[in-house]
Amino acid sequence: MNHTQNQGVPSQDPASNKSLPKNRDRAGVLLVHGLGGTEYDLGRLRASLEESGVDAYVVALPGHGTRPEDLVGVRAEDWIDAVTVEYLRLSAQYDTLHVVGMCLGALLALEVCKRTGHSKGKLVALAAPLSLDGWGTPWYRAIRHVLYRIPAIARSWRVHEQEPYGIKNERIRRLVRGMLSRGDAFHYPWVPLYSVREADRLRSMVWRKLERLRCPLMIMHATEDELTSPESARALHRRIEGSTLHLLDNSYHMICVDNERGHVMHSVTNFLSDRAYKPIREAAHMNDEGPTLSRLRRPHFMPT
Repeated sequence: MNHTQNQGVPSQDPASNKSLPKNRDRAGVLLVHGLGGTEYDLGRLRASLEESGVDAYVVALPGHGTRPEDLVGVRAEDWIDAVTVEYLRLSAQYDTLHVVGMCLGALLALEVCKRTGHSKGKLVALAAPLSLDGWGTPWYRAIRHVLYRIPAIARSWRVHEQEPYGIKNERIRRLVRGMLSRGDAFHYPWVPLYSVREADRLRSMVWRKLERLRCPLMIMHATEDELTSPESARALHRRIEGSTLHLLDNSYHMICVDNERGHVMHSVTNFLSDRAYKPIREAAHMNDEGPTLSRLRRPHFMPT
């Protein structure tokens, strides 16, 4: 993979966005950030896409961009609704609309594309955490479902960002460490356990009825992801016939800002611009009677 990129965390204002398309002949791209994050989760992806000739938009998820306490009370359905509203707004403006999500945003992108029957463009899932089974998950991972049942704990327990911050590149990790210590608004320093519970609920939603996806899908994941192992990506790839899987070998979870960020930007941009990719049903050679048996067969994997 490409290890020579010289751009890491972006400098643009994550709150900025366009309200109307510049050119109706251009394609649109809806970008969805991760839990506790902002546009910075996506590195230079927005800029890279716009440089390639598309209009890129970032949806701000409820409870984000203010303070971590504002996440308490925000349910998975609130995130889904926010992404759906922005998707429908852009879908009415663009003949071609792609959807790209990072981490929690990848789960939201999958769920919204499934629910809306998205067929106006493609879908990219970056580091989708279908299971919390990475090598760096906290000790309470196995008992978190018990803790969820105690409302006071779910609302007050703070899940802090900690080393390695999803980043293998030591220079960028130092930069992120400094930004967090200064309280910069690029990412929350912690999220409530309540939000982890809602992400778990979303994982369960995503896993159901994935055969409803109608759009070409590209999956990108790091083999050394400390939050969610590459088995998440492999399981999604097995479940969605016709999907494309890219595994990265020199990054951790935050693949858009880590060592292979340039490769990620290049791969996503090329995938969205390549008209050779076929819709999932066509790529999987599905007949008119519906999905083949292999499409419905559940792989030996369950979100945890």
